[in-house]
Amino acid sequence: MNAEIVARASPPVTAGDAVVTGLYREHRLALVRLAVLLVGDRESAEDIVQDVFSRLHGKSPDVLTLSYVRVCVLNASRSLLRRRAVAARALVRRRDEPVDSAETIALLGESRQEMLTALGRLPRRQREVLVLRYYLDLSDADIAQATRLRQSTVRSTASRALERLERELGGGA
Repeated sequence: MNAEIVARASPPVTAGDAVVTGLYREHRLALVRLAVLLVGDRESAEDIVQDVFSRLHGKSPDVLTLSYVRVCVLNASRSLLRRRAVAARALVRRRDEPVDSAETIALLGESRQEMLTALGRLPRRQREVLVLRYYLDLSDADIAQATRLRQSTVRSTASRALERLERELGGGA
């Protein structure tokens, strides 16, 4: 009788759920790293990825690709950043630079921290294009699809972002 109750209480596992589980096992860490680069902290990044995967359960296996999941993580990161911006405006509190925990600073090398800080100061679109290009090693066509930009816009955005990073990091004199 207990087995009957458990069987009725547990929803059936679908083909889509199996695909979601496989994508989660294979790509969760890389997606969390992507989200960290976009939103700036690991806890929020883990929440974003977890939320994306929980929303994917029950979807058709036809749409469940790594590319689709990346776009979902990108969009969820954008949403979080928008909510943060609204909250910051509501508090009328301006922060010039993000404050990292002592543990994060200790774990990251000084140059890496400097790069992440400079990356965090870039406008959202420039930051997204650089992260997708250099962290995920996506082509201009893939970046254009993920961000809904034209390929020429992706190239010009990346160029402007690199120039700005070079200036901020003291490479351009």
